[in-house]
Amino acid sequence: MNNSYKNDLTEIRQKVKQLLVSNLGQLEMLDPAEIKDDVALFGEGLGLDSLDALEIVVLLQKHFNIEIKDMNEGREVFATVDSLSRFIQMNASKDEN
Repeated sequence: MNNSYKNDLTEIRQKVKQLLVSNLGQLEMLDPAEIKDDVALFGEGLGLDSLDALEIVVLLQKHFNIEIKDMNEGREVFATVDSLSRFIQMNASKDEN
């Protein structure tokens, strides 16, 4: 993972939004800047589903070298762009110390 992401939550959020839009078909028409940090990723928010959750798991592994080991943890982490970004920031910091 690029060290510039380690502590910059704003930059992590931007990267997460970009990855979601470029990798999840139903979001491809969105501009990443249009996605609010606190919008729900699933259900009433962006409308993602369980297949999208699996794709996000793969994206976390591929781009940030982070794994979600517990699906209960995943539900909390995948709530919003902000919660996902904070999880990446926290785990990237652990990884590099």
